[in-house]
Amino acid sequence: MAATEPVKTSARALGAITLAALTLPGVMPARAEEPPEQGLVSLKYLRYQDGQTNTTRYPYYDGSEGSKQKRITVSAPSIYVLAPVGRWSLETSGVVDQVSGATPRYYSDVSGATQSPGMKDERKAGDLKVTRYMERGALAVGVAHSSENDYKSTAFSVEARYASEDKNTTWNAGLAKTSDTINPVNDVVVDERKRTTELTAGVTQAVSAVDLVQLNLTYSDGRGYFNDPYKLYDQRPRRRKSAIGLLRWNHHVESLGATLRSSYRYFYDGFGIRAHTAEAAWVQPVASSFTLTPALRYYTQSSASFYYDPVTDINVYPGPVGTPGYTSTDQRLSAFGGLTVGLKGELRIGRWITDLKLERYEQRSDWRLGGKGSPGIDPFYATIVQLGIATHF
Repeated sequence: MAATEPVKTSARALGAITLAALTLPGVMPARAEEPPEQGLVSLKYLRYQDGQTNTTRYPYYDGSEGSKQKRITVSAPSIYVLAPVGRWSLETSGVVDQVSGATPRYYSDVSGATQSPGMKDERKAGDLKVTRYMERGALAVGVAHSSENDYKSTAFSVEARYASEDKNTTWNAGLAKTSDTINPVNDVVVDERKRTTELTAGVTQAVSAVDLVQLNLTYSDGRGYFNDPYKLYDQRPRRRKSAIGLLRWNHHVESLGATLRSSYRYFYDGFGIRAHTAEAAWVQPVASSFTLTPALRYYTQSSASFYYDPVTDINVYPGPVGTPGYTSTDQRLSAFGGLTVGLKGELRIGRWITDLKLERYEQRSDWRLGGKGSPGIDPFYATIVQLGIATHF
């Protein structure tokens, strides 16, 4: 089974994270009612490489792929600009993802996958956000668009923040709508659509001079095409509701000049997935102009209700047993756990800031919290390197 179709989920996820960070509330505003005092221009380059081990022996596995295999590679230069204009601010960013490689069509089975030339594609994305600052609040409107060979997405958002009189409490609320058009190159579907509405509400509280706590709640309702057209036997419901609870706590340790940034996130959706994410980062100045930030993140999820484990019976393989209404062989919908270890260094000299961030992610079925994960899935890993430079004006 060839795995050369352009499955660009890794790149799309990276882009979605970038756009969501600019169009939806989620940061901890220290002064929500005041515009930024300086402008900022930031350039970043991200390099992403994932792969997997080849230990599971599916039917007809010929063993010619070796013990490990590279999968998707992403190179992503980006730019971000923040410009204050009186009581207004303008933010814009752009990114170009160069994506290449191949992913399995059936779980992590790479039998018959072609490594060269594989898939190549380019995704271009950009966004614009305008914010108006008032006496004790702010109102922001944003638009974002991304385009690649088989997938186009446009999003609109509005966000409001309001601070208490003593500025120790900030409430936020947001609304975002996304419209996607899907045209896979294998022509499984043509001009399929997906529409998503997302509501967010939250509160940020300064509980002491050294503690900041934030709670955000998000509800999302998506309708349309959720299948992965490049996976075998992938048939998903045409509606997906989800909810997210996110709790953040930042604690400053005055004796060390350091800050602990921690968070817990709970996710559940109508597909049956329940997920937990716990993260901690330690921001430690080691000199007047240099900061090191080690970070650790653990993620675990249950499988989707319509996900079925790999079939080993050659009389049935690779299809599901029986005739279920919804099915998926997508390993991202399986039950697993994942661990990310990261380290970031940041150097500030005058108006200039440069940083280097390294992350290593590994995912295994038996790392799932509270029991064994889905069987028959090979371990997955990824390395992410990000280099940035920025200046104030």
